Amino acid sequence: MSEFQDFLKHQYAYVAVGEFKPGKFAQAQQLYEQAVATYTDGFRGAYLLRDPGTDKGISVIFWESVDQMATNESAEYQAILKQMAPLFAHAPETYMYEVVSEIQGNQKPEG
Repeated sequence: MSEFQDFLKHQYAYVAVGEFKPGKFAQAQQLYEQAVATYTDGFRGAYLLRDPGTDKGISVIFWESVDQMATNESAEYQAILKQMAPLFAHAPETYMYEVVSEIQGNQKPEG
């Protein structure tokens, strides 16, 4: 029964859409990777996407639960965010989504 309960659980995706000051994307990427490396319980994966030729990007971070995301904000993580903040052209927009469908490469949806 627990396998069925696990199947019913949905992951969550924390999404941030932002733009960095000109020429700051590479530095922000390094800090992003350092911040993500601090995550532990409930962390399922992360992607940093870049609009080619710009300093605009989207971060997508997957979590088992919203509560686990909140418990991963360590002092080290907060210090990294403080270093990253001045690199933004303006504050990023953030969203929380429930993952309702997951299709990985070379898989076809059932049905």
